[in-house]
Formats: sequence, C-alpha cells, structure tokens
Amino acid sequence: MARAPSKAEKAKSQTEPGRYGLGDGLYLQITPSGTKSYIYRYKVHGRSRHMGLGSVKDMDLTEARKRAAKARLLVRDGIDPVAEKEAQKQAARQQRERTKTFAECAAVVIAKKTKVAKNAKHIAQWGSTLETYVYPVFGSQPVGTITKHDVLAVLTPIWDDKHETASRIRGRIEAVLDYAKAMGYREGDNPAEWKGNLQPILGSSDKLQRHQPSLPYVGLPLFMADLRKRDGTAALALEFAILCAARSGEVLGATWDEIDLAKKLWVIPATRMKAKREHEVPLTDAAVAVLKAAPRLTDVPYVFPATRGGKLSDMALSMLIRRMNGDEPKFVDGSTGDPIVPHGFRSTFREWAGNETKHGREVIEHALAHSLLNKVEASYHRSTLLPKRIKLMEDWAVYCARKLISESKIVSINQHIDVKTA
Repeated sequence: MARAPSKAEKAKSQTEPGRYGLGDGLYLQITPSGTKSYIYRYKVHGRSRHMGLGSVKDMDLTEARKRAAKARLLVRDGIDPVAEKEAQKQAARQQRERTKTFAECAAVVIAKKTKVAKNAKHIAQWGSTLETYVYPVFGSQPVGTITKHDVLAVLTPIWDDKHETASRIRGRIEAVLDYAKAMGYREGDNPAEWKGNLQPILGSSDKLQRHQPSLPYVGLPLFMADLRKRDGTAALALEFAILCAARSGEVLGATWDEIDLAKKLWVIPATRMKAKREHEVPLTDAAVAVLKAAPRLTDVPYVFPATRGGKLSDMALSMLIRRMNGDEPKFVDGSTGDPIVPHGFRSTFREWAGNETKHGREVIEHALAHSLLNKVEASYHRSTLLPKRIKLMEDWAVYCARKLISESKIVSINQHIDVKTA
C-alpha cells in the first residue's frame, strides 16, 4: 500500500497562491507571482504575528524548521522574534556607526562642500591638508574615539612654523567632528573647538615665541639608541636633523646638490633658510653615514624622499616620535612633561652645548643659524667660525652616540626625563 504524502510534501507540490501549513507554526507561502518562501506564524502578548524566514531558493525545509524552532523559543520566553531581529539590526547599525573613521566622515564633508563650493582650489586644499597632516595621525581611527590629545598631535608640530595652515586644519577637523556628532557617530564636546579648549594651549598668534617640547639632553643618548634601531627614511631624516642641529624643514627639503661629501659640508641656500641667508653645516662622520644609508630614487632630488617620490612630510617625523613614545610617552619635555616634537631637538642641542661644553656662545648660535644681535660680530664670524663649528658638531655626535651604563645613571640636577623601559 502506497504511503500517503506528508503535509510538507503536499505543501511543496502546491502552485496556487496561498499559505500551506508545515506544522508547529511553519508555513510555505506562495505569492500571486509564484514566489515561494517560508514564514513562521505565532502569537505573543495577545497579538498574532508572522515573520519571514527566507526564500525556498535559499534554504531547504530542514533549515526553515531550525529557524522556526529558534523563533519559537523566543516566543516561549515572551520575546517577539520580529522585534528581536530588528533590535539586532539596529545594534549592528550602531556598531558600524561607531567604527566610522575620521577619513570616511571627512570624505562626506568634502563631497558636500564640493557641491556648493565657489572656489575649487579651497576644496582641494581641504583634501590635501587632511591627507598630509591629519590622516597619518588619526585618519583611520574611529571618529568617536578622537580626543584633544589626538588633535594636538596634529597641530602642535606645525602651529608656529605653519600657523596659517595649522589654523585652517584645526577648523577643518572641527567641521568633520561636528558632522560626526550630528550623525550620531560620536558624543560629547568637539575636541577641536578653539575657544576655551585649544586656545589656552596653543595660543592665538603665530608671532608668539612658544616653547617647543624638547628632550632634556641627559636623555638624548637613550633616545638616539632607540632611534637607530628604527628602519625607514623618516628615522634617517630625524637622526640627520639631530646630528646637524637643523630645522626639520631644512632637512626634509635638502637635495643632493647641496651636499658635498668630499668636503663633508652641507650648504643650505638662502631661499630655504628662515633668516634668508646661506648656511653652511659641517658634516660629521655620523652625519655622512646617515647620508650614505639614505635611499636614492631616480629623478628625485631630495636626500630624504617620500616612498612614492617627492619630499618627505613634517608629519612623518612627528609620527615616528609618536610611535617611539607609545601610549605612555617616555621621551617628554623636562619642564612640562609634554611629548617631545622634532623641532625641540634644537633646544636640546643648545642646552647641552651651553651647559656641558666650553664652546663659545657665538659658535653655538651660528651652528643653529641664529642671527647674532651684534651685526658687526655676526659679519666678522660668518667666515671664521666654521673650524670651531666642526669641532662643536663632532663633540655633539660623540655625545649622541654615548653608551649608557644603565638608565638609572640618567640623572640631572636641573633636568628630568622619564626613562621608563620601553
């Protein structure tokens, strides 16, 4: 005797629109267009409801029964499966929103401004400044986690030397974070806000002579030992800047035609100097070694080129120091405790030379390319100080390479450095 077809088999054979029971609240639904799907019908809190489980094309009956069984357990506990599914979707949506990066939000803000912009150059500057200065620091960071410390990490290194650019970048960061808050991607105050927030820290005038966070010279050998373990062009550029007591902009803009390895001399043209006067930098053996280790790219004139050619950015050096410092900075300013910045090493050099050597003030100031107050003195020494500066820079190179017996030996009456083990 032939076996009678089961309820499921009868339902699967149907072609007419309607709902066909498969048992325990599970149904096969056929729409007027012929589409077949599984649904689960239930009652919760006195209301009759149903939820879609999926298309027949995407799952078999066994899978449909498993999904219906899960929903049935929720109903038994007084939970509406449809409401629970929507809550899970909402939670997933909120999670995605919390992981929106600063760069993603910035792209939306720039796109909106592009639609209404009258000045295409201005909008292009938005993108270029964010890519150069901001994205390397926190472009890939969830926008909801960005703090004032992150914003300062971008602005502090360029606030004095590139004040106008830095001021505009601050405003652009603020606008992006305002958008993120409006969209619900972040909460709380805007860490890039100026008045009462960044203003007391940065100061409003680019003419203010602000102290750049600098490393006490007693801790320099430890820093140099760590730096020389690092690979990459940025590490070479920073080491060269320290050995030459040069500004980072002078080093990053250095070209091979300014370097005379035979004479061990680097001649920086007046057009690239802050004082608009040509500056000769004697090169120690340590500095020459750095130059010989620097990569030479075809058709790229820069001594320290970026990976894709062109000039390495200021931010590359700042980010290198930030990586060396880690989450709990150990290379900090002796007075303020602030993390050090590349430009601060000139102060480190000045303090070391003044406190620990017998080199004359005019020799030290000339090594830093500072203008002497006495113009007659400056004119006389311009051509006579190079031999003395060679000796000064050789002493500096020896100090930079000084081997430490132990970190506990790094002490100073007038200075302090955090020397926690990295």
